[in-house]
Formats: sequence, structure tokens, C-alpha cells
Amino acid sequence: MYRYKVEKMGCGGCAKSITRAVLAIEPGASVEVDLRAKLVTVSDVVGPADRIVQVIAAAGYPVEPLLAAA
Repeated sequence: MYRYKVEKMGCGGCAKSITRAVLAIEPGASVEVDLRAKLVTVSDVVGPADRIVQVIAAAGYPVEPLLAAA
């Protein structure tokens, strides 16, 4: 499981954009978005975690990876 801080995420549309971007490269992943905390949690990831950072940033959202959880 990986967690990311996405400061510029502020609405449901932002959450949908980020979720779509992650699922485009990790179709089997589970994506949870906490708008209040500005956190995105992604689990069941097959590929390298840095790809998730890249795809969220490419969707227009500066992202900061947090420590990976087991």
C-alpha cells in the first residue's frame, strides 16, 4: 500500500481524475481518496510505485509520496 499527499486536490472531480489516471496504469489497483486530508492511498499495485507518482503529476497534481505501508 502506498500513500501520497496531493495538496492541490480539492474536489470530487480532482479525485476522479487522479483515480482514473492511476487505474489507467494499474487496472487492478484499489484507490482511496481522502479529500479532507488530501491523501491518496493505492493498494494492490503490481508495477513500481514511482509510476504512480509520475501519473498523478502528469494529471496536473503535484504529489508527495509518503512512507509505504505494509
